Amino acid sequence: MSKYAGEEVLVVRRALLEEIGMFQGIQTNGLDVALGKLLDPANHFFMDRAAAEDDPSHKQLIPYCVFRCGDRILHYTRGKAGGENRLHAKISVGVGGHVNPIDMGNGRKGADAYHAAVTREIEEELDLPEEHEHRIIALLNDESNPVGQVHLGVVHLVDLKTDQVQSREDALLDLAFTSLEEFNGPLFERLETWSQFCVRYLTEDKYSEIL
Repeated sequence: MSKYAGEEVLVVRRALLEEIGMFQGIQTNGLDVALGKLLDPANHFFMDRAAAEDDPSHKQLIPYCVFRCGDRILHYTRGKAGGENRLHAKISVGVGGHVNPIDMGNGRKGADAYHAAVTREIEEELDLPEEHEHRIIALLNDESNPVGQVHLGVVHLVDLKTDQVQSREDALLDLAFTSLEEFNGPLFERLETWSQFCVRYLTEDKYSEIL
């Protein structure tokens, strides 16, 4: 039996992304319009995860939250307890996961359900010492590997006043904050591809635009 048995995840049809504008890597242009279409209840629906993982005609929507404290970014190593075997032992700067039917509770739908999923994922995975706000800064797509071909990331930036953050899950190991400059060394090659895209973006000149 598949380890995903019974799990349903929010997806959009690949054709919708193609209509919005297919891209590789980070996309910030037309973000509001794209999010409006992606989070429109008429354009997304739940699908069996086991089927979705092998179906590139659909894209699973994934909140991907990057936590920043000053000029340092939180990263961790993906443990074996994580749901995606293909990413085990990779280093990630993104915290998040799938949108599930539970996020539709209390009549939520569309953007409200999506943001409820973001909050749930953060609270499940991290123990944060303070209130926080997350804001969407980009979309993320990677067609270069089987994992990326069936997922579409929504990148959130979360600014923290303190680095006293702890993991609540075995899937998030060796939490640490590292400066963007330090990611330019050997550490960069150990990052999963989505994290490489995020680190590159945050170190570009346009980084000043999201301070």
